[in-house]
Amino acid sequence: MSSGAGGATGDGNGAESGAERRVRIVVEYCFEATYQELASAVRDEYPDIEIESRLGGTGAFEIEINGQLVFSKLENGGFPYEKDLIEAIRRARNGEPLEKITNSRPPCVIL
Repeated sequence: MSSGAGGATGDGNGAESGAERRVRIVVEYCFEATYQELASAVRDEYPDIEIESRLGGTGAFEIEINGQLVFSKLENGGFPYEKDLIEAIRRARNGEPLEKITNSRPPCVIL
């Protein structure tokens, strides 16, 4: 992990009075349809959100908010619920500490 400036570290410094903070999301995926569905839900809630996507390795669906890994399909075995990601974004915008999303829906099954 980097030790430089940036990212939401939750050090309690710089609490802004009601100002929303900038949020940057990076999604590494190998399931484009799932990524598009999730990105659409996020943009519906936060139209100004910055989402970067990159094609990842087999089985990957990793989400970082402001440089912090908040969800890993490789760890959880499924995909995040939209409501959990929306809540994590809300917390980041408010300058609150981020917690890892551990609740996941099952991956798709190809028959």
